[in-house]
Amino acid sequence: MSIKIPIETSARHIHLSREDFALLFGPDKELHYVKELSQPGQYLCEERLTVKGPRGEFENMAILGPYRKQTQVELSLTDTRKAGIPGIIRQSGDIAGTPGCTLIGPCGEMELEKGVIVAKRHIHMTPAEAVTLKVKDNQEVFVLTKSYERGLIYADVVVRVSWNFRLAMHVDTDEANAFSSDAEPFGVIVKLFDENYNTDMWIEEVLSGIHR
Repeated sequence: MSIKIPIETSARHIHLSREDFALLFGPDKELHYVKELSQPGQYLCEERLTVKGPRGEFENMAILGPYRKQTQVELSLTDTRKAGIPGIIRQSGDIAGTPGCTLIGPCGEMELEKGVIVAKRHIHMTPAEAVTLKVKDNQEVFVLTKSYERGLIYADVVVRVSWNFRLAMHVDTDEANAFSSDAEPFGVIVKLFDENYNTDMWIEEVLSGIHR
């Protein structure tokens, strides 16, 4: 049995620590709620920032609440090239060794030493859904998209499991533009190989004449 997984596009955005927010917006300011996002407890904020790299910048970038322990900027690979920032693909929260940028707010600016990532595509799901789909937290899976004329199989999709999640696959704008979807895009997990198999192994086998 499989489940239809809604696919949502995650545009460029910022998660701020409370300390960095105070520096950029003022010590007496707070985040202002605008609307809830698909994942419980996550919301869009009224406040915006400019993110600047060596070659370009993005004004009015959205901030998502609540506060995080560490500030994190999420861009697409196209965004990183425009800004002149190395595109490092990581899971959210894994910012060790990642590049930084300049953050510019209404009350000041700061040099972020690390925290700019290209988010690895992933699926949020509950433990009950993980049991149904026979997957586990941090497992990487293949997802076949429902599309029109541009259907894709996405590899290396990370499964994230928690009772606090709502079922959804998150891709960035580059990935969303790669397939032509209808108003409610979705995908299904497909089991092409066992869970320890990856696309690099597949390529090496094909090049060496092994066809599964």
